[in-house]
Amino acid sequence: MTPPDAAPAPAAPGMTPADAADAARLVAFGLQPKLLPARDVEYAELLRRHRDEPAFARLTDAVAAGLGLIVLEVSTRAGMAVTAAEDSVFAVRMGDYARRAATDSADRFLHGLAHLAVAALAFPRPEDLADDGYIGRVTVNGVDAFVRQACRRLEERAEEQGENTDPTTGAPGLESAWRVYARRSATGATKDARRLAGSTTGIVGKAAAFLVDSGFLQRTGDESGGTYRTTARYQLQVRDMAASAAMAELLELGVVPVSDGGATLLPPDESDDLDLVADAGLPFHS
Repeated sequence: MTPPDAAPAPAAPGMTPADAADAARLVAFGLQPKLLPARDVEYAELLRRHRDEPAFARLTDAVAAGLGLIVLEVSTRAGMAVTAAEDSVFAVRMGDYARRAATDSADRFLHGLAHLAVAALAFPRPEDLADDGYIGRVTVNGVDAFVRQACRRLEERAEEQGENTDPTTGAPGLESAWRVYARRSATGATKDARRLAGSTTGIVGKAAAFLVDSGFLQRTGDESGGTYRTTARYQLQVRDMAASAAMAELLELGVVPVSDGGATLLPPDESDDLDLVADAGLPFHS
């Protein structure tokens, strides 16, 4: 029992209900991925407090944790960058996104593959993820071409190993996806040359649009089916995804970036260190 003359120690010394409201406000800013601190005076001031006031930083981090959010970074570069833990009400599950994007189960799998490919192509090397100043650039057509080259590489690997090149239903890993993707039309066919939503470029385009809405990509032009640049927030998310088995499997095929936002595949050099930044995903949970 606490002695009568002893007061309980405050959880955050000097913090008041108004400070708690400010901390919650900063977390709320972090949940608006398109909002940039440079364009909002209040956001910038709360970021300054987080940097300069340890007690306020601890309070803000506690508010985020209570909401099931993981703080990836707090800076003027990325803002209050948070991602949702798997059991958070804010978690966006890949399955939920894919079900909204497509009704066919094969299409849902291809939407997941498109997101994986965008991430791998945007940051193809470990040093790209580690460099805070790095900006990845991707195009819809470049991502589609990259996945098709990966499909051919996987087909060659399966043939060399004498494996059945028709994947079984529910087979794990990329091997179960390459033939489905390779058989799908890149653009579909319409009278006015518009790409069909179920075509592979249509699927990649929808993935890119979702990433733009989530504050992870910025559209920079219409060339090559749509051109995009990465944001600091997306780099943080991909760092968190980098250790996934699917990401590693795709990168081990040998990703070589080129200047037009596309990429090519080369046999990986066994001397290359392909280890990605550990403990650093997309905000999706399977």
